[in-house]
Amino acid sequence: MELPINADAVSAIRLTLALAASTTVILLILATPLAWWLSQTTSKWRVPIGALVTLPLVLPPTVLGFYLLVTMGPLGPVGQMTKLLGLGTFTFTFTGLLIGSVIVSLPFAVQPIQNAFESIGNRPMEVAYTLRAHPLDAFFSVALPLAWPGILTAAILTFAHTVGEFGVVLMLGGNIPGQTRVISTQIYGHVEAMEFEQAHWLAAGMVIFSFAVLLLLAMMRKRVGRVLA
Repeated sequence: MELPINADAVSAIRLTLALAASTTVILLILATPLAWWLSQTTSKWRVPIGALVTLPLVLPPTVLGFYLLVTMGPLGPVGQMTKLLGLGTFTFTFTGLLIGSVIVSLPFAVQPIQNAFESIGNRPMEVAYTLRAHPLDAFFSVALPLAWPGILTAAILTFAHTVGEFGVVLMLGGNIPGQTRVISTQIYGHVEAMEFEQAHWLAAGMVIFSFAVLLLLAMMRKRVGRVLA
C-alpha cells in the first residue's frame, strides 16, 4: 500500500519550506528600507512606486508568471544577460522560483511594515533627532523596535503566501521533481493523475497551516492592542 505522504511529497515540502524561508529573509531585507521610504517621503514618485509594489495583489499570478518567464527566458533581456555571464537561464530552476516568489510576495512584506512605520508618527524620531542621534542610528534604535509587530506580521504573511503560491510557480518553474515541484504543484500533479488520497493529505495540511497562520496573526493583533491600550 502506498503511503499518503511519499518521498515525492516530502521532497516538495522541503523545497517549499526552503523557498518560503529564503523569500522571507530576502524580502525583509528589501522591504524594510522600501517601506520606510514610502512611509516618510513626499516625493512625487511615492504614489506610482506604491502602486507598483501593490500590483501583484491585483494582477493574475499567471500574467505575472508569463512576463517573468519571457523576461528570464533565453530570448528575454534578463535571460540573455545571465547567459552572457555564464549563468544560463533562471527559468525552471530554484533561483527562478525564488526571484518570482520575491516579486509576487513583495506587497505582503512592504504593506505591513509601511503601516507600522506610519503608525509610529513623527514624534519619536523628532525626539531622537533633538538628542543629536544620526538618522541611521535613530532608524535602528527607535523606528525598527517600534515597528516590530508590523515586521513580524510581514514575515508571517510572506512565508505563508510563498507556501501557497501556485500560478507564478507553475509558469516560471514548471513541476520538476526535486527542483521546482513545491506543495501546490505537487497537489496539482496528484489531481491530474487522479491520486486523490495523496492530494487530500497535502491539501488538508495546507488548510491547517493557513488556519494556524490566521490564528497567529489574530492573537498577535490582540496582544499588540493590549500593549498599546
